[in-house]
Amino acid sequence: MVFRTMSVDEIRYWYTEELSEAFAPNERKPLQDILMLQNEGRYELWGLFDAAQMAGYATIWKAPGIALVLLDYLGVSKRLRNGGLGSDILSRLRAQSRPIVTEAELPVTGGSESENDIRRRRIGFYIRNGFSPVYEMSTCGMRWQALVYDEHGHTLGDIMRWHKALYGPARTDVVVPLGPDEQPEMPYWIK
Repeated sequence: MVFRTMSVDEIRYWYTEELSEAFAPNERKPLQDILMLQNEGRYELWGLFDAAQMAGYATIWKAPGIALVLLDYLGVSKRLRNGGLGSDILSRLRAQSRPIVTEAELPVTGGSESENDIRRRRIGFYIRNGFSPVYEMSTCGMRWQALVYDEHGHTLGDIMRWHKALYGPARTDVVVPLGPDEQPEMPYWIK
């Protein structure tokens, strides 16, 4: 399998077929925003390909002057899930030697037990792949567990400051860290 950046046609396929299948509407940034970030050099779209067919993907949000990158979306094509490809993608990202923060949705009190089991499994997946849970935060109207992979030993204060800075000041739905009594706000594309 080959892990490489996606072409424009592959990005459109990824957004309409892969991302739309795996992520809820409030979790999907508009494609035009993703393309704008990519054109500014602030977003990387990586695909894992078996020949010409997409097997999985990872997107990275970055900014000049910030050492930390945000693993924004990670996924494996539906037909190939639960076969180790997600761990393979994370291994390839960790090999790039950049500190990485990612976000996994937290279990919801009173929520569906099957959904909460999935949320716990996702958090466990990142922990098994070398990430450490560090704080709760909000984005997209939900509460998330922030997890970090950082072999460079940056301070938690730097990680939190960089994490919020990656989103920018216009994203008022992003709160890093989120206090236990704070309520998440919906993102601008849903309001």
